[in-house]
Amino acid sequence: MSVQLNHTIVHSRDNRESATFFGRVMGLEVGTEWGPFIPVDLSNGVTLDFATIPAESIVTQHYAFLVTEEEFDEIFGRIQGEGLTYYADPHRKHPGEINHNDGGRGVYFLDPAGHALECITRPYGGFVN
Repeated sequence: MSVQLNHTIVHSRDNRESATFFGRVMGLEVGTEWGPFIPVDLSNGVTLDFATIPAESIVTQHYAFLVTEEEFDEIFGRIQGEGLTYYADPHRKHPGEINHNDGGRGVYFLDPAGHALECITRPYGGFVN
């Protein structure tokens, strides 16, 4: 049996704001609202479905995205262009820096709901498929 992640729901204070932010920074199209969800499709067939919930109910999560070197340059340029605070590490001890773990590059930043977003050019362990 082949098990694949199809979609996940991303809790947000405002689904439109969070989906638009994510799509803009990542260079992805925001889909058409469907019920309480605003979807953003990733290139591997997974959809992030942004849903509005009460702010006090949001438990922040970590979402990591494997991107090409060219995509990293584009995303990082948009992060800087928007004046977002970014970090080299998940604990946010190295603001204004990126990392070079496993021979690649990585950056962390927060979305409007406080979720930690990470872009890396090499998977952990340095293995590329």
